Amino acid sequence: MKRETRQLLWIALLAGAVGLVAAFVVNGPGPIWRTELGQRALQAVIQRDAPAGLAIARSGEPLPKVSVMTLDGTRIDLPLPNGRPVLVNVWATWCGPCIKEMPELAAFHEKQGNDGVQVVGVALDEAAAVHDWLARRPSPYPHYRDDAGPRDAGVVLGNPAGVLPYSVLVDARGVVRKQRVGPFTSETDVAYWSHTDAN
Repeated sequence: MKRETRQLLWIALLAGAVGLVAAFVVNGPGPIWRTELGQRALQAVIQRDAPAGLAIARSGEPLPKVSVMTLDGTRIDLPLPNGRPVLVNVWATWCGPCIKEMPELAAFHEKQGNDGVQVVGVALDEAAAVHDWLARRPSPYPHYRDDAGPRDAGVVLGNPAGVLPYSVLVDARGVVRKQRVGPFTSETDVAYWSHTDAN
């Protein structure tokens, strides 16, 4: 191969790589991260930074105890309804994608009735901000909160990187089935992701 041809090839490859990086920055991680395989790969990367000695949620394992606060400030273990799958959604009032997906989660929750998947919100935010936000925008599903930190509820749920929104699907027996980084785009997206034979 001629020297000029090699140089042109390298320039083309470099331009393509720059284009991919620019597309990632402008448009986000793209469709691969929305797939089950992409989410598993992303989860493996995120969980590498888990604090030593802290039990964190991992797919296929029982959900460890997750300490949260009720909206009145009482510290409790995250309640999971017996015999019912649960979608735990970690969010914050300052997180735009979190706020944008909440109507989709609410619509999904309302369609589930007393036997389907229950949605539970966990806000990693200050108490006053959560109270104010929920007072202005009531939610049909229960919410808890925790102070953001290196061992907060989001970390225990399997998200030591702190990327929001973050969701975990726990089956009726308390086993973690799926973990998701990023927002849901529609009620159908929530329903599709929440479906598992292990419910």
